[in-house]
Amino acid sequence: MRVTPGYTILFAVLIMAISGFISFYNIGKNNSMDNKATIIITNTVENNIYGSVGKVDTVISNQVSNGTANLENNIMNNGNGDGNGEISSSIENDVNKTSGDLKNNITNSVEGDGNYRFSNSTQNELGDEADINVRNTVENKASGTDGDPPSPSPEVMWGIDSASETTESFYACVRENFGDPTVFGRYLETRENISRGLTPQQVSLIHSKGDYILPIFNNFNDATGYENGVNEAREAIGYAQDLGIPSGVALFADIEPTYPVDAEFIRGWFETISASSYESGIYGIFDPQRALYQSYNAAVQSNNAILEENYIWTASPNVGITTQAEAPEFNPEAPEGSLALAWQYGIDADTCNIDTNLFDGELLKVLWKPGS
Repeated sequence: MRVTPGYTILFAVLIMAISGFISFYNIGKNNSMDNKATIIITNTVENNIYGSVGKVDTVISNQVSNGTANLENNIMNNGNGDGNGEISSSIENDVNKTSGDLKNNITNSVEGDGNYRFSNSTQNELGDEADINVRNTVENKASGTDGDPPSPSPEVMWGIDSASETTESFYACVRENFGDPTVFGRYLETRENISRGLTPQQVSLIHSKGDYILPIFNNFNDATGYENGVNEAREAIGYAQDLGIPSGVALFADIEPTYPVDAEFIRGWFETISASSYESGIYGIFDPQRALYQSYNAAVQSNNAILEENYIWTASPNVGITTQAEAPEFNPEAPEGSLALAWQYGIDADTCNIDTNLFDGELLKVLWKPGS
């Protein structure tokens, strides 16, 4: 396939439901794109397997040379019931004289008492003149009715948040000095001398990098009172809807350490967001000595659903800015039993104006994912 320079290519989604004793061999192949084009390739194959199969082979193969490329390959195998079979997933990339991003994702999930055998393979051939960022992710999840096996520990993702406007030069700064984020925390609205709000253009740029967006609402400086919590939550919902943030995404109230805070605000925020199509989240320094920590526990006493359903993004402890490669072990501080799935472990980098974070992979389910 030859591409006219400057054009964009987008490959579609292939979904299959499989049952019975059968074999499949699925190939998505994008050959020899050798002009200096802007290339976007997204290959997604989903195999939903009900019952028994002989063998399912899925192969995605990309050959790209010259130009700028954003390649994303996704293979998802879902086994259900008490069947059996062999499921093989393979991703092959041959990249030369190309810059950009390459992401390979393989997810295998089994529910029930089936006996499925999975094999996964990712092969990246990068030529001497390739300047491309590569991330490979393989996730295996299994649960059965006859003695559930222990779930694997969720993967921890590195990410950033920033009050600055998101541009290509900003991304270049982050990648050159820190690493390649998976999650990007950004503000819903602009506050003069404080934060630059998200725009549709910035959303498109962040998602084009394959990054998830964590939406932050900070258009207040007083976190006290139930009605105040309700009103701020309603305003956040309005911003989210205007931006086109899909349902199921968590909106995080930014409670800074200088703000007064009480349990009623937390309850008002949580109950209003939870009654909408969005999920509730709260950011702050959840140090046990802080008023936020104590107010959160008091709010839980009034409504235990806060403990079970509200997502916490904590800035405690603060161990300092690092690169992605030097990030600490995931060790957030927050109320016992809470959904503390995000940790801002370093703040105020001198370069690029970012904070550095770690995110439990479970949080990705309630972030604004690319393509949604």
